[in-house]
Amino acid sequence: MTTDRIHITGLRVSCIIGINDWERTTKQEVVIDITLHADLTKPGETDDIDDTVNYRDISKAVQAHVEASSYGLIEAMARNIATICLEPEAIVRADVSVQKPGALRGADSVGVEISRDS
Repeated sequence: MTTDRIHITGLRVSCIIGINDWERTTKQEVVIDITLHADLTKPGETDDIDDTVNYRDISKAVQAHVEASSYGLIEAMARNIATICLEPEAIVRADVSVQKPGALRGADSVGVEISRDS
């Protein structure tokens, strides 16, 4: 099992998310944190982009998916983000946190965190 990780933190995306009527028509911001687990030994030795996971591509794919989505639950969103993250063969596990700022009065945000293996 590898212990190497790539972190993408604080990815802010506007989307339709929620079950209330107003949430189905008004975009809200979600904040996404992703940890990608992969063996980074080779890119650490070669210093070659072709030997590593392109986190920019993963970030763009996640952003495009979330912006075009219309989820009721952040649990479903997190699951599908994890699926996108696991597409590159080198990724063996993805930890995904989705936070919905302002979802509860008196709380900074409400969120879920999930982990999925390839």
